[in-house]
Amino acid sequence: MDTASDLRVFVRVMDRGSFSAAAEDLGLTPSAVSKVISRLEDRLGARLLERSTRRLALTPEGETLLARARRIVADIEEAEAEVMRVRGAPRGRLRINSGTAFGLHQLTPALADFLARYPEIDIELSITDRLVDLIEEQADIAVRSGHFPQGPFVQLKIADLQRVICAAPSYVKRRGMPRVAADLKSHDCIVVAGPGLNRWPFNTASGVEVTEVRPRVSTDDAEAALRLAVEGAGIVRLSDVIVGGPLRRGELIALLADIHHVEPFPLSAFYPAGRQRLPRVAVFMEFLKEKFGHAPWRLAGKAAS
Repeated sequence: MDTASDLRVFVRVMDRGSFSAAAEDLGLTPSAVSKVISRLEDRLGARLLERSTRRLALTPEGETLLARARRIVADIEEAEAEVMRVRGAPRGRLRINSGTAFGLHQLTPALADFLARYPEIDIELSITDRLVDLIEEQADIAVRSGHFPQGPFVQLKIADLQRVICAAPSYVKRRGMPRVAADLKSHDCIVVAGPGLNRWPFNTASGVEVTEVRPRVSTDDAEAALRLAVEGAGIVRLSDVIVGGPLRRGELIALLADIHHVEPFPLSAFYPAGRQRLPRVAVFMEFLKEKFGHAPWRLAGKAAS
């Protein structure tokens, strides 16, 4: 192998945290990866890693090399991407990480279109609400609502999400229509468990005021809350990215929309700096803006009355 290849192996070892994991990614054996690291150390005359049975730790010399090696490897990947862009269609494996709500209700149904457009791109899709380290998990891009932790990432805002208060027509027929925020106190409400999530905000002449609702059902899963609402169990307050489909189909109707404070919050894509130069990442970013930049899940029209 040449120096650039050795540095790529070194970076992958540190990203993955072990020789065996890096070897699997690179199509090598763990012993071959170990020999590459030893060759680097011999060439530099310095130990780069402290090895133990449980973990790998960088020496000060290793930390210095890793910072430079990341930039070198990124430059090589960008150069290769430029050549590929000139040569033809985007290709390769695209690793996407998405939060549950957007991933299940919006992204997954749209991916068939993306795959049809770019037949030489393969997708590795992870759907989870836990925070992920894009570098450690080798993800090209993460899509999240709200705010992402600070880090060496570029953020592209896709759209704003909004909260919607809604219920099934069967529930409204059975229990009546809430007309003002205070009416919610006598209704069955479904609350996704979390600090303050039973305090629903409303616009008033004096500003935003909250009404504390009584949860008839409390759940830690938004999908469960959605299903309960569709089945007529009560009134729920969820992101429009989740309830947009049921609202359009008439399975749910929006309530109190004229006074509800929708609390807009961003839906964004995050990716390591420089990764957007990879053609497969660039076209996926364009796809996200094209498909979701106008918030297609949002129901036009007024709340039920």
